[in-house]
Amino acid sequence: MRIVPLITACLVAVVLFGLVIERDRFFALVSDLSPREETEAEEVAAVPEPEPEATPTDTTIGDGVVRVMAKRSVAQEIGTQVRLRGETEAARQVSVLSEVSGKIVSDPLRKGAFVQAGELLCSVDPGTRESALTEAKARLSEAEARRPEVEARIPEAQARVAEARARLEEARINATAAERLSQDGFASQTRVANTEAAVQSAQAAISTAEAGLKAAEAGLDSLNASIESAQSAVMRAQTEIDRLQITAPFAGVLETDTAELGSLMQPGGLCATVIQLDPIKVVGFVPETEIGRVEVGAMAGARLNEGRDVQARVTFLSRSADPTTRTFRVELTVPNPDLNIRDGQTAEILIQSQGVMAHLLAASSLTLDDNGALGVRIIDADSTAQFQPVTVLRDTAAGIYITGLPDQVDVITVGQEFVTDGVSVAPSFEEVIQ
Repeated sequence: MRIVPLITACLVAVVLFGLVIERDRFFALVSDLSPREETEAEEVAAVPEPEPEATPTDTTIGDGVVRVMAKRSVAQEIGTQVRLRGETEAARQVSVLSEVSGKIVSDPLRKGAFVQAGELLCSVDPGTRESALTEAKARLSEAEARRPEVEARIPEAQARVAEARARLEEARINATAAERLSQDGFASQTRVANTEAAVQSAQAAISTAEAGLKAAEAGLDSLNASIESAQSAVMRAQTEIDRLQITAPFAGVLETDTAELGSLMQPGGLCATVIQLDPIKVVGFVPETEIGRVEVGAMAGARLNEGRDVQARVTFLSRSADPTTRTFRVELTVPNPDLNIRDGQTAEILIQSQGVMAHLLAASSLTLDDNGALGVRIIDADSTAQFQPVTVLRDTAAGIYITGLPDQVDVITVGQEFVTDGVSVAPSFEEVIQ
């Protein structure tokens, strides 16, 4: 009874040996025994066994040629932009200080309030300043009242000079006549002496009259000086009173409270800080490597930290670099009528510059050479790999824009890390595969 299982086991072992170990001979034997299945057996035998797939690192195809993926790139003109980090800045900011001392007698204005140009910020107690102004005006009036009297002395002195000169002329004529008469014996020596004395007296009278004229003129000059001094005193007193009212120099927003009621104000004391936010400036700093691409009047845009975008033009570009950072200050002037943009907000600035020819590639195409230079590997006319340094202009969702390549070039996009300069490559182009 045990012989049947043994025979069955032997038959099963023979069949499995034929199917697994001697499959080809087994199918040939079957095909000889079954003519109906001959065609099917031949077809099965004719199907070649699949070759084992190459591993991802197996990129060589013989003779040192390396398979790579490449892209045929053509340069296109793009508008380049200079990207900066900056902040908003008030167009003007002034700390309004007091020029006089005294007690504040006005109610304070709270920070955040909008003030117009010339609006009262702080009022100082006048004290005795008004009395000083009244006294200065009185002295000025007194000095001006003396003007007619002093001016009248000048014509009087001039008349005396003229009279003295006339008497001198008369005395000289008399002296001449007396001298001639004396020579002819008709006049005595006494008369001649009297006429000469009259001449000398007339000359003395002229000197006295001229001195009186100069004194009158000096009196007028002194009066004019007194009037000017009185006018200066009036102006000083008036200026002192005008400085009691501290006003806003321009329309803007109060950044601080004005001086509190009853506080003592000293010269140089802070009344308030006023900032002008319309228009507002967006300030950035351009590195010296990019300064040649920025010019005054260029179109620019800025994105504030809360996501708001604004557009403006470059209104200022510094000619002098910061001694510490070696960067140049650039300003944009942005309208801000609703005052929504605040002073000191962070902004990302984009300044438009002239267009350049650039290639759009995937960021994974970039590689480094032995010296650490950034670039890509291209395929030259001899189908060999060559390293080409590039400059990255802009990073976008579609890829990166780079310069430094010919207008048309084959760039290795996959496999550039497995080749070096001069290695022969067999490229498969992305455009053909797609």
